[in-house]
Amino acid sequence: MVSTLIYSVPFGCSFAAIVALEWSGLPYRLARVEARDPASKQHPAFLAINPLSQTPALLTHPGAPLLESMAILLHIAARAPHSGLGFAQGTPACDRLNSVLSFLHTSFHAAFMPAFQAARAADGDARAVVWREMAVEKVNQGLAHLERLLAGRAWLASDTAPTIADAYLAATARWAEPLRLARLADYPHVARVLAALEDDPGVRFAHAIEDGLPATSRGGFHGHVALDQLAAPAS
Repeated sequence: MVSTLIYSVPFGCSFAAIVALEWSGLPYRLARVEARDPASKQHPAFLAINPLSQTPALLTHPGAPLLESMAILLHIAARAPHSGLGFAQGTPACDRLNSVLSFLHTSFHAAFMPAFQAARAADGDARAVVWREMAVEKVNQGLAHLERLLAGRAWLASDTAPTIADAYLAATARWAEPLRLARLADYPHVARVLAALEDDPGVRFAHAIEDGLPATSRGGFHGHVALDQLAAPAS
């Protein structure tokens, strides 16, 4: 069964799902949404899948699509049990993975939202300064927590190989410096893991996909599909 991931650019958190799919070896296709193009974000086929016009969305089989990054990442890990992307439910390793992934998906991701809001503010909007200050505080708090989690560990939830948590870290922590919210050098454990991830073939593939450059898959990538070729969910 070939699934289809709807992802957005630029700098979408759906980057994590592309990385996880590459690591999993599962067969998949990609459908691209240009976040800055209203026609792409409001494409009827996309809105039929997610009326909120948010990515990622994963079409796995006829019926309701799977929405939200955390749910999609857990689905990918469960479908590829021998990939090392996740662990059996109820085990200490899975508990740690679920805890870290929940933190990334909620607190850490949300920490960046005021900065994105400030970037969209009109010139002279005094609230933009407050929003940026909020983002700086929250992002640095989040990075400090991740720094503690990574002390003495190779990866966020495993000592042997990256998991779906690390894929989500790669997707979100990359926003900190371009938005001028934090210096990753102040968090050496986080910087170490991010550097290792940036050198990973799956992460390099996801960057190339986002940038619209030629990309060589080491996983099960079956190419792109246009939005108007997506099947609407069954009623």
